[in-house]
This record gives sequence, structure tokens and C-alpha cells, in this order.
Amino acid sequence: MDLLNTLVDKGLRRELPTREEALAVLATSDDELLDVVSAAGKVRRRWFGRRVKLNYLVNLKSGLCPEDCSYCSQRLGSTAGILKYTWLKPDEASQAAAAGVAGGAKRVCLVASGRGPTDRDVDRVSQTIEAIKGQNEGVEVCACLGLLSAGQADKLRTAGADAYNHNLNTSEGTYGEITTTHTYADRVDTVQQAQAAGLSACSGLIAGMGETDEDLVDVVYALRDLDPDSVPVNFLIPFEGTPLAKEWNLTPQRCLRILAMVRFVCPDVEVRIAGGREVHLRTMQPLALHLANSIFLGDYLTSEGQAGKTDLEMIADAGFEVEGAGTVTLPEHRADAIAAAGCGSHGESGGGCGPCGTSEPSGSSEPSGSSEPSVAAETAAASANTENSDARTDLVAVRRRGAGTDLAPNA
Repeated sequence: MDLLNTLVDKGLRRELPTREEALAVLATSDDELLDVVSAAGKVRRRWFGRRVKLNYLVNLKSGLCPEDCSYCSQRLGSTAGILKYTWLKPDEASQAAAAGVAGGAKRVCLVASGRGPTDRDVDRVSQTIEAIKGQNEGVEVCACLGLLSAGQADKLRTAGADAYNHNLNTSEGTYGEITTTHTYADRVDTVQQAQAAGLSACSGLIAGMGETDEDLVDVVYALRDLDPDSVPVNFLIPFEGTPLAKEWNLTPQRCLRILAMVRFVCPDVEVRIAGGREVHLRTMQPLALHLANSIFLGDYLTSEGQAGKTDLEMIADAGFEVEGAGTVTLPEHRADAIAAAGCGSHGESGGGCGPCGTSEPSGSSEPSGSSEPSVAAETAAASANTENSDARTDLVAVRRRGAGTDLAPNA
């Protein structure tokens, strides 16, 4: 396809596709799907080789949120039967994080429900960051605490945070249909505050909320303009007890097209498959590794993921490798830009600050005549199932282990 050849060429040059080209990726047929994945895979391998970065979520405070985000099981008015608890103590959070690091996670993501942190909350999280970094040498820490107030990003950076996550989630034009208690502009402002403080910005989207192709392209282009270093792609988990419980709009094929479109628009950014991959990609998860270079290990905030051991086996069986703590995730040009700006915990020794470094990632060039395993071989059986006619509510499992419980975490 001329379209895919054009997109590969642009991705290798870090050139932005046109909106029409991005929309065309989402409109491709199932017969063209493997060609789409193969093309986007060339761009992924150019900038990230065959490495997969593992991230681990620790839910510091669960439920009881005053915001009305329609997709969220922790929202105001949610009747989803999730775990509800107040702040974990720093040693509890550090113990939870250690399980993920032991499982191979390179980054720990500290998340707390709520509109945004108070200064006291930031102090509490700062103590948690220090505890985690003190007990897990070389680990990256990303905070996700909601809308930030002036000076809070600087405090987190001083405490040793490497990154801050705040997702745009959906297009600006439809944001008011999803959330009314804050605005799209509020979210953009928080990401920009994190960047101004020298934190690596992480911001992504949620697909499957009833949005159009145009909405998806709008939010991904907005993310490209915002220029985060990592873009998590979430697929809506339709929790019973939330307004979007009946929104089952995704097929595995649709998810793959979305990931491919994100990769073409954001070629040299860490694209992470986040919540909902087990629910919507299902047996086609390994194919998604050709598009994204990062995943969450184990469970999510309020839902269970597949077993951590299964995640690791999937990566190995698909011919990929887990990215080590000593490897710089981002391509050299992005890593150098962050280092020049000043990263959260980067010191003279490097301090385990993932984005700060100058080494060229493995697989940074795409050789002609590659002998890599055929994408088609990984999905020959799965490709026959192209329609998701039934809601797979059986795949939505509320988290009952790990942080906030007495049970061992999934890592």
C-alpha cells in the first residue's frame, strides 16, 4: 500500500503524517491489518528495537473521588465494587513497588484518586518516592496525582520523581461529554507544569468510549503537540456501576489499528499499552508488541490484569526482550533533550533516571531484508475472529490483591 510506505518513511524521519493519513489507518480493512502492523512495526523497531519496558502501578489511595469522569470506577457516584482505602504509608507503598521491580518493572507509577493533591499530600508522596528509591536502586518513579497546583511539580521533582502522568483521555471537542468537574484545559495545564519542572511528561488517551475516528485523531495530534515522552493507550474497561458500563465498542483489530495510528503520529515516543489490553486485545496481545514498546506488568488500579508471569512469557514468546534498568528507553535525541532540560532525579552519577542518558538504544536502525519472525505467524488463528458481538464482562475482574489488601500482589 502506498499509504503504508509513506507512513513508514515519515515515521523513520519523525515527520508528522497528515490527518487524512492517520484517519486512513483507522479505516483500513481486516484484510490489510497485518500489513498495517508490519509497517508500524518498522517504525517501532527503528526507535526502540525489540525492547519492552515494564511499568508497575501502585494505587496509593483508592476510590472516593469527587470527580465525575464517566470512565472511572473510582468516580463520584460509582457503584462498582472496587477496593476503597485511604493513603498507603510510605513503607507499604515501597513494599508494593518492590514486588513490581522484582518482577522486572523498570518504572513504578504512583497513583492516587482525587481531583488533585494538597501540599500535605505532595509531602506524603515525596516521602514515598524517597522510600521507594532508597530500597530499589535504579528504579524510575512516575507520579499521577491529578491536577497540580503551583509549585507541586517542583516538590515532586526535588523528592526524586522522574515523571508525571496526566492523560488527556479524549478530544477537546468531546471532553465535556465525559467529565464536567474539570476541563480539558486543566489537564493540558498540569502536563505543562510537569514539563516546566523538568519532569518527563506522560500523557495518553482512553479508546472505546464511543468516540469517532476524528476524535481519536484529534487527541493523538494534541498529544503530539504537547510532546510527552510517553503515551499510554488505555482501552476502556466498562465497569458495572459506571456510566460507560455498556460501551463495548472495541475489537482486537480496532485496538491494533489505534495503536498503529498512535505509533505513526508519535514515532519516537514510548507508546504504552495500558489498561484494558487483556479485555479487548485478548489473544492478540502479542501482536500489539510490534506497535507499542511498553506495557504495565500485572494488575491495574482497580482491575486485575493477567498474571505477571504470563506477561513475561508473552514477551519472550513473541521474540521481544524486557528492557533492563541500565538501558535508556528513549531514542538519543529525546533523551539528550530531557537531560539538557534537567530531569527529576538526575545527578552526576545518573541516579537510575531512565530518560537521562546518551547511549543509543539497541535496534536503532531498521536493516533491509530483516529476518525477524513473521507477524502473520503470530496471528493466523486469531485473525479469523474479526467481530466482537458480545460484551466480555467475564474479563473485567475487580482487583482484590496487592496494594490495600493483605494478599500478595500480581507481579
